Amino acid sequence: MTELKIKDNTLIRKEHFEVVAGVTDKIADKTLEQLEKEGVFIFPELIKGAEDLSKEQMVLQSVNGNYRSSNLMGFLGYGDGHLIIESRFSTGKYDYFFRYLLESVLRFPNILDLNTAANQDELMFDLLQFLFPYYLKEAMRKGLFKTYIQNQYNDGNVKGTIDIARHVRKNTPFIGNIAYTQREFSYNNFLIQLIRHTIEFIKKKSYGKNLLQRTKDEVALVVESTNGYDFFERREIIIENIKNPIRHAYYREYRALQRLCIMILQHEKHQIGSGLNQINGILFDGAWIWEEYINLLISDNFYHPMNKAGHGAQRLFAGNTGLIYPDFISHEVEKRIIADAKYKPDYNIKGNDYLQLLAYMFRFEAKKGMYIYPEHQEADTIELKMNSGSTYENNVCPRDDIKVFKCGLKIPNDCIDYSDFKEEIKRNEEALKQEFLAIMM
Repeated sequence: MTELKIKDNTLIRKEHFEVVAGVTDKIADKTLEQLEKEGVFIFPELIKGAEDLSKEQMVLQSVNGNYRSSNLMGFLGYGDGHLIIESRFSTGKYDYFFRYLLESVLRFPNILDLNTAANQDELMFDLLQFLFPYYLKEAMRKGLFKTYIQNQYNDGNVKGTIDIARHVRKNTPFIGNIAYTQREFSYNNFLIQLIRHTIEFIKKKSYGKNLLQRTKDEVALVVESTNGYDFFERREIIIENIKNPIRHAYYREYRALQRLCIMILQHEKHQIGSGLNQINGILFDGAWIWEEYINLLISDNFYHPMNKAGHGAQRLFAGNTGLIYPDFISHEVEKRIIADAKYKPDYNIKGNDYLQLLAYMFRFEAKKGMYIYPEHQEADTIELKMNSGSTYENNVCPRDDIKVFKCGLKIPNDCIDYSDFKEEIKRNEEALKQEFLAIMM
């Protein structure tokens, strides 16, 4: 088995990928939409109109004699080769930063070890299971999925279509029962049965009960709705769900959950990444995870519109025109602040980043804007004052009333172990919160 580790958002010579040529050939210059169809699980799901992650984005894109990686982090496998994409903000031996983001945002169990797992295939499989509570909760916010199903009955209370062949087979000699089928609108359908099978599968894991505890209400509702659960029907349930993917736009969260459940349950038959002609793996959008992580730090003082979920939409103009999703809008109206989480170093925050933030500030009449980004080194907050005047009149000068701040969160590196990393980054988080409070004054 061969393995290659690279960093996200990095330009790397193509020769560097020769050790995992099989993986590279399968993913290079392919869009995320193509990779998803070929078996790669992408978190969060690809949504039309989402800013951070689009269907046209690539994991590796050819640039002359190089490949450029994107914001995606995670694991890809093909045959006996594995490609691991780490965060470029982790400069130490291990990518503790990526692990910490997953634990914080997705509440992954502490047992997850991204660096010492002997079998990357098993690691990818564990990651899929750890995502299950998140997707279950997201889907069931729409309510329990209900659809029409064909139920078979054999009694004297005929309400549907008589099944002649089954009637002859079951009711000869005739004793008063009629075999018939009835189309009913039910919660106990192929998708809810698939979710139940996934729940029962995860329960058998050593960490299963703790993992499912986070969604105990949703799990209880699924169990209650599937009183006809039968372990030996698992294969048929999987096949039926593969043949009947959820297509209605309203239930897109259930479509993502359906796909995740199929991948988890099919692992019993196919080790992730071990198929002869199958590229598999799991990828996480670093920009999205960073934004959600920052939300955990500042949610007490900021609203958080979410473009991927379609929550908190704002408009630039009257007449429902100019859809926007600022990352964060402060609760304080009189001293409004617009904050933008950027998964990039401060020197890459420029150009259109400035224009976007200033447009949001203008829309919400905010005098202060803020960028929050990961930082390798210790760095003081950078204060930028907006100019007034024009070079044509030779009267350009900084204004004191409109300011933009660049606030970096120092990412610890060269830590002794993961516990040491967590202690240090929590101290850095507190320092960043104090910086927020000072700016908000």
